Formats: sequence, C-alpha cells, structure tokens
Amino acid sequence: MSISSILVPAVLFFALGMFACIIKSDLKFPPDMHKMIVIYLLVGIGLHGGKALTESSMSSAIPAVLAALILGFGLPIIAYIIMRFLGKIDPMNSAAIAAHYGSVSAGTYMTAVAFLNGINVEYEAYPVVMLAIMESPAIIIGLILAGYSRRVLAMQQRGIGGAAVAGDHGDQKGMLKHLVIESFTNGSILLLFGSMAIGSIVSEPNMTKIEPFFDKIFMGALCLFLLDMGMEAGKRISEFKDVGFFLVIFGVIMPLIGASVGIVIGHFWLQYSIGGVTLVTVLAASCSYIAVPPAMRLAVPEANPSFYLTLSLGLTFPFNVLAGIPLYYAGAQWLAHNY
Repeated sequence: MSISSILVPAVLFFALGMFACIIKSDLKFPPDMHKMIVIYLLVGIGLHGGKALTESSMSSAIPAVLAALILGFGLPIIAYIIMRFLGKIDPMNSAAIAAHYGSVSAGTYMTAVAFLNGINVEYEAYPVVMLAIMESPAIIIGLILAGYSRRVLAMQQRGIGGAAVAGDHGDQKGMLKHLVIESFTNGSILLLFGSMAIGSIVSEPNMTKIEPFFDKIFMGALCLFLLDMGMEAGKRISEFKDVGFFLVIFGVIMPLIGASVGIVIGHFWLQYSIGGVTLVTVLAASCSYIAVPPAMRLAVPEANPSFYLTLSLGLTFPFNVLAGIPLYYAGAQWLAHNY
C-alpha cells in the first residue's frame, strides 16, 4: 500500500486541524456549522446505504445485525474487565469508559469510507446498518455495569439492606428505560435509520435528482468535518497528564483489541469483501465521542468526564484516523489473500 493511498485529503485536513490547535491558531468554525456538516454527512451515508440495501435481500442483512449486537454488547465488557482487573480503575470510571469503547464513531466510519473510495475499493452496504445499531447496546451495558457497581458499593456501606437495595434497583431500572428510549430517539440514530428508509423506498429517478448534492460535495464536507475534529482533538492533548499512563495505553490498545474481534467477524463469519471487512473492523475499533458522553454524564455522574472525553476524542479517534484505518485495511487484505 503506497503512502499516497494513505494521505487522503480528509486525513490531511484532520492533521491540519490538530496542527492549528497545537500552534494556537485563531482558526475556528462558525457556531453550529459542525452540527450542520454532521447532519449532511449522516443523511448522505443513510441514503446511499438504503439505496444499496434495496439491491440486496433483507435476510442477508440479519448476520450484520447480529454481529452489531455481539460487538455492541461484548466489547464494553472486555473494556471493563481490562480496566478493572489490569488497570485497577475504579468501577464508575471503568463503566463509563467501557460504554464509549463498545459504541461507534460515525466520523471514523466516514473517514474509512473516504479512504476506501480514494483507492477505489468496493464494500457492502451492511456496515452502515451496523453503524446505526451499535450505539445503543454499549450505553445499556455501561449503565448495567455502573448500576451493578453502585449496588455492590451500597451493600458494603449500608449492610445488605433489602429496602435500600430494592430502591436502588428501581432507580436503575427507570434510568435504563429512559436511556434505551433516548438512545433510539437520538438525532444521529434517527437520521441514519430515517435516511436509510428514504433511500430504500424512493424511485431511481427521484434519487437521481438529489444524488449530485450528496455525491459531489460529500468528500469536501467530510474534509471540513475532520478539520474541525482535528482542532477538537488538539485541545485534548494537554489533558493526557490527567488521565494516567494506563488509560493512555488503553486508548491505543483497546481499538486494536476491538479491531481484532471485528476483523475476525467480518472475514470469517460475515465473509465480506476486503472493503466490507475493513468497515466492520473500523466499527469495532472506534469509540463514541458524540452520543455516549452525554448519556454517561447523565447516568454515571460519579465518573470523570475528562477521562472518557480525552480518551475518545484526544487519543482513540486520532489514532484510528491517522494510523488505524490503513492498518485495518492491510489486515483485511492479508486475511483475504491467506485465508
């Protein structure tokens, strides 16, 4: 794989954003422009995913849905175990951080799509369905882990008091119901599912009318998005000293663990093409920085937001964008040629 295939404009604009922040440039985006770009990108991804799904049987999407659920529920548990038993991180911060690493980053996925398009590699439509599904399971697992830790701590402090524990269980059940509903009505999820539905039901002539808007300028909008994200990631560099050495290492190792699980599922179980396996691997390796942080701040107020925000946005996202995506693509290539 040549250097020119890695240095796609989107990645270079991300690096430019980080550089601008490091040298303390006055470059900044107008208010709400970031949200507008995100909405545009999510709608574009959803429309193309819906259109591609119409060309496939819905039964063939079931394995992708199951894979998304397995990754969404399984990866947070792996992350939690690593932090609790290897890093000795307290249970509340472990639960909150674990939820981020079982969820997904739409920005990382869009960068991976740009990378594959830049080197003319085709991919299946199903990973976009996985992108929409994987947000919610991780939030649920994070809440369950935090609730379990909270109840254990309550029993230790109060003694095994039936009324107190039952009350905590009731509060946790109500919070779980609230977050499940909120995760499925989340704006990003709604846009993805809604756009996929629209893309799958509109006729070809009607889709052709809007394709120039969502095709021709998509990559340009992605460059602007990553420029802004690069500046946001650059702001987190100074916070590394607060998260601790173990968590910094975890922020790089956990994406590789997730990628290892994802690449095995994508290649051996789903049997996707090299491009499709790359996207599944990217989903498994990514870390949420949009939907999960506010959910964890509401559900696990005991956790330190600077920990999970610094890890997700300041370390894992830049690692995946700058180094992870080409690495995952090379791994998918190797598997395709050897197995």
